[in-house]
Amino acid sequence: MVSNYTIRIFIISLFSTLVFSACTRIGSSELGLGLLPSMDAYNTKDTTLDVITETLERTDSMRVYLSDDQVLGNITSDPIFGTTNASMYFQVVPSFFPFFIAGSKDSLVVDSAILILSYKGFYGDTTKPVKLQLKRISAATPLDAYKLYPSNYPELYNFKTDQNLGESTVDFAKIGDSLYTRFEASKNTIRIKLSKSFATQFLKEFDSNNAYRSDTTLRAYFPGFALTADESANKNVLLKINLLDSNTKLALYYNTNATATNATAPRDTAVVNFKFSIYSNGNVNFIKRNRNGAEIAKHMDKVANDSLVYVQTSPGTMVKVKIPGIKNFANKIIHRAELIAEQVPDAAGAGSLESKFLPPRYLFLATYDSVSKTFGNVPNDFAGTTNASSFTQFGGKLIYKSIDGYDNIASYTFNISRYVQGVVSRKDSLFDFRIIAPVNDSLTLVPPYPYNKEAPSKDYLTTAIANQAATGRVVLGGGSRKKFRMRVRIYYSDL
Repeated sequence: MVSNYTIRIFIISLFSTLVFSACTRIGSSELGLGLLPSMDAYNTKDTTLDVITETLERTDSMRVYLSDDQVLGNITSDPIFGTTNASMYFQVVPSFFPFFIAGSKDSLVVDSAILILSYKGFYGDTTKPVKLQLKRISAATPLDAYKLYPSNYPELYNFKTDQNLGESTVDFAKIGDSLYTRFEASKNTIRIKLSKSFATQFLKEFDSNNAYRSDTTLRAYFPGFALTADESANKNVLLKINLLDSNTKLALYYNTNATATNATAPRDTAVVNFKFSIYSNGNVNFIKRNRNGAEIAKHMDKVANDSLVYVQTSPGTMVKVKIPGIKNFANKIIHRAELIAEQVPDAAGAGSLESKFLPPRYLFLATYDSVSKTFGNVPNDFAGTTNASSFTQFGGKLIYKSIDGYDNIASYTFNISRYVQGVVSRKDSLFDFRIIAPVNDSLTLVPPYPYNKEAPSKDYLTTAIANQAATGRVVLGGGSRKKFRMRVRIYYSDL
């Protein structure tokens, strides 16, 4: 006779089997998405789906915001991706308006003026120094303090300059040295000594009755700085500079009758610092790409199923990805589905110029609306940047692998398990995707099933979690390549 206990165990086991057999949506806590043996109690299988790939140019505008690191310099010897030229235009202001310097103007003696910039790193070749040139923006083409300029279209604005203010050479071997003076303690700074006439203008000619009445009058008298790098010194490096860092400032050194220590002692040198203000300054970081004659030009917008695809950090390029095999994939329990993208190693090897142009630290897989030209999240798999676990599980961060005898191969993996489950089980929409190297990008964020009919929201990929502007590019294996092929790997069980 069968005991009641045995009957209960049988019923529970039967119910569990039916639940797993009917399940078509697998959560991250079910069946262990990260633990996928070749054979388990549910008879896990795996297969690989082909993808169709194509390199496209990103024509949408990109902006480098005030809080981002600005990029400055030139890359003119990249045979694969072409040239890059980056320049900066900005203004600095005193800490208050109307501004004045204590003491009588007649007693004021000009010492010097130095523009100090906070250095945050580099991209490219640092074996040679960089020569920087500082000029004054012409009043004929002033900065708009309240305009967000697109970084990748400098030809639309064509800022002009009318006066050389100074120059400096950046030695990468010494730029990290600490500097201690009675006025500051700093390191990782770029210092440009300005002309004596500039210092005289800012200390003796400008006052609260003219230029220093307000930020508007100061821009009228002095439209701002134009900073460029001379490519003849180093034509393969970009510098990173932060305008909002406390180390960035215009330092004006002087003394007046107000700087005397006492009635008989000699006057002492003082300093006043002008800084970049997020509330009253304009700035633009122009980044111009030119791919003419480079290897990438042969693959842009031309090859429908290319064996090589090219991703360049914004303003740059993206890859169109189609996965046609999902449409006819039978209904299964999807344990994990992942899109795998791998770098094609360069034959020149380590030590070459190619090895200095590193891959993007983050790639993003997005849906794309060709009408509105907007990016969206992969349905059900990417729940937004504020959802830390979803962001991490979705993937896209750069990892290095050893593949086919090559070390340090850049690789990117995207988790599209729930998207594939929705397509094969519910016949959800099939999308074409885009792989991008984002800098500052907005996304249309559609809630996961069953809330996907609700109104979408906005999400943002910023430099804090994505990439710095213009830094990063990688050649990936396309869908028709034999080795380092882009592909979709699916682990599943039959119903």
